[in-house]
Amino acid sequence: MSDSELPPSLTVKPAKPKSLLRSSLLTGSMTMASRVLGLVRDIVLASVLGAGGAMDAFAIAQKIPNFFRRLFAEGAFSQAFIPVLSEYREKGTQAAVKELVDKVAGCLGSILLLITVIGVAGAVGFAYIFGYGYADEPEKFSLLTDLVRITFPYLMLISLTGFAGAILNSYDRFAIPAITPVFLNVFMIAAALLAADFFPNPAYALAWSIIAAGVFSLLFQLPFLRQIHLLPSPGLDWSHPGVKRILMLMTPALFGVSVSQLNLLLDSTIATMLGDGAVSWLFYSDRLVELPLGVFGVAIATVIMPGLSRLSATQSGEKFSHMLDWAIRFVVLIALPATLALIILAEPILYTLFYHGEMTSNDILMSSYSLKAYALGLFAFMLIKVLVPGYFARQDMKAPVRIGIIAIIANILMKPLVVIPLVTWGLGHVGLAFTTAMAAYVNAWLLYRGLRKTQVYNPASNWPRLWLRYGAANLALVAALLGFLAFWNLWSEWSVMERILRLAVVCIAGLVAYLVMLFLVGVRLRDFKAHH
Repeated sequence: MSDSELPPSLTVKPAKPKSLLRSSLLTGSMTMASRVLGLVRDIVLASVLGAGGAMDAFAIAQKIPNFFRRLFAEGAFSQAFIPVLSEYREKGTQAAVKELVDKVAGCLGSILLLITVIGVAGAVGFAYIFGYGYADEPEKFSLLTDLVRITFPYLMLISLTGFAGAILNSYDRFAIPAITPVFLNVFMIAAALLAADFFPNPAYALAWSIIAAGVFSLLFQLPFLRQIHLLPSPGLDWSHPGVKRILMLMTPALFGVSVSQLNLLLDSTIATMLGDGAVSWLFYSDRLVELPLGVFGVAIATVIMPGLSRLSATQSGEKFSHMLDWAIRFVVLIALPATLALIILAEPILYTLFYHGEMTSNDILMSSYSLKAYALGLFAFMLIKVLVPGYFARQDMKAPVRIGIIAIIANILMKPLVVIPLVTWGLGHVGLAFTTAMAAYVNAWLLYRGLRKTQVYNPASNWPRLWLRYGAANLALVAALLGFLAFWNLWSEWSVMERILRLAVVCIAGLVAYLVMLFLVGVRLRDFKAHH
């Protein structure tokens, strides 16, 4: 977009830049509330549905609109929309920004409506594609088809919610979009506990609760858009310069931002062919990996994207690199201990959260294997979240696409080599999780190398010293966790309260050991204070 396409002055200036650390912690704390409720929701699901049967069908059904949401709205759309919106804010008037929001709302809404109609009408086809392994189980396949038909409109509702959230994030209003996912968890928990008995299968109550949550989430954000005078008045104009630019940026971004989602969906589709329970085991283990990823990885990416876009628009290359460096340091600080803790505590965590109701000890054991495999990729999953904005903020959509395709191909090539041998031992689902984790490292490494080669990102000179410090702290964490587990190893025999108390003690001990060692080796909170 050239400057001549925009009015000369911005009548409403951006909010005063906030500390990146403060913004990330705010967003992370809001997201933490959502993720903790998400865990409560998954505990309720495990109790009501267990693993296999209805849970397998529900896990696939709710994954389909979520996949398209992340692919289309949260992923490609927001990564293309935020840089363009930031450019309009930096170089144009409030009226120009409002016009862009109106036109994008109309065009986005019309596309989403079309996709929703296709999804509902073609529910059988989607059920066949994503639940291929259930095609010869009429009862399970029929349930899956019904659930797909009910949940598919959630795509439109939550995508429009994501659009509203992208606008709010661009204006540094991070808290409202971060807290919005709480509503989905609240509605699902209420449905499982209060409405399940009114349906022939509890999965139907959960499916309808997803739609109710989508409506509420969208309506919740609208008053906050009104506060910043950007409540959309949708208008259809495909020729608007901003709309055309977003569409041009979105097309390649559909692949670039969604590689991990495609890989996870591929896992689920193949898992439907691995027998009863495999989809559920992957679902529960994936949910636990999503906790640190969602709280910290997404929070950091959400906070840095508008800042990187503004710095790119103002040609501030050195500050751009500093912001990326800050984000990567934060990822290392969080992801490495989270990875080690999930691997070491896989069984204790799963027993504590899910071992009741319909869940069996075999379900816990199988879920723990896939949790360890997914956890190996947590560091890469989080790195991808902060490296991709380094490309998209500069409106470079092609490089992540190429890298994303390479990662998908690597994942597909690894599948038969790893999964087929493990199927013999009934561990095919572990192979799926492991190859997805390894593909994430391929993706992250290529993204990192690309930013380094173009000198968009130049690491700070103190990284060797940082690695030594973080390494010492993580060794202290491992020692503390293994020390406790050497004496506490009867997780399947203890009561729920005993498991909760012992797991809390172990986690606190590990956290204290990590933080104390960080302090002893010289890491301080002020090291992570950075500004836009």
